[in-house]
Amino acid sequence: MVCETCNLPVATRVDDCSLWQMVRLGSDVVHRVPAEGIHAAPLSWAELAETEEKTPPFEPIATWGGRLGPNHYWSWSPRWEAAAGQALVHLLIAAQGQPVKVPDGLTADVFQRALDGLLPADSLKRRAVLAGPGQPSPDTGIDILLVPVHPQTGRTWTPADPTAPAYLVPLPLGVWLWLVSPEWNLPVPASGRTAQNVLRDDPLPLLPNRLFRADRGTFQHTLVRQPAVRSPWLRTILANLTQSTSAGFF
Repeated sequence: MVCETCNLPVATRVDDCSLWQMVRLGSDVVHRVPAEGIHAAPLSWAELAETEEKTPPFEPIATWGGRLGPNHYWSWSPRWEAAAGQALVHLLIAAQGQPVKVPDGLTADVFQRALDGLLPADSLKRRAVLAGPGQPSPDTGIDILLVPVHPQTGRTWTPADPTAPAYLVPLPLGVWLWLVSPEWNLPVPASGRTAQNVLRDDPLPLLPNRLFRADRGTFQHTLVRQPAVRSPWLRTILANLTQSTSAGFF
């Protein structure tokens, strides 16, 4: 979608037959302005942590034409796949050719398999941990920090000690909030009206039927724009980004 006045791209419309219709505005070109025309001060990290909605890792995908009529199944969220594609580039750059260990749980489900497949095997691994507002200060010796990006300013959260040598890997705030505090009791979409703050007494959604895969296009788009891509080992990863060698990761 483009601006009617300047004809520059400002948004992407999702209108696929198997996905929820939506319009995603470009955060770098579209800015929210109050009606009176005065820019409000951006929310603090503490305020964002309390008000920002988490981005669930799973989304229902609608289907048509089956024997039982319209139905849906659960799949990994495209927003998570895109976020992982971008973050995986920064994890590889931070690895500097060494293996990386991310926290167990959902973070490992998203990143660890790709990191193990794209980086060399070694007993000495660089550690990556989740860090950000409201989280305890990371231990000394941590090499990589998975941190949130401010949704209003686009700035990456930085630790109180700016001299810390850890590499900062940016994540969308909604994804980061879910990683640090997951909520697995997701409500099931249903028609009709339901009282506010009341969840339907339905079975929990099924998990996706495949392992997580980062978005290939986002990964490649991000990697080729990083100066570090000139490193021989990163250029090798980019050259091997084919269906036959990376189908399990993307």
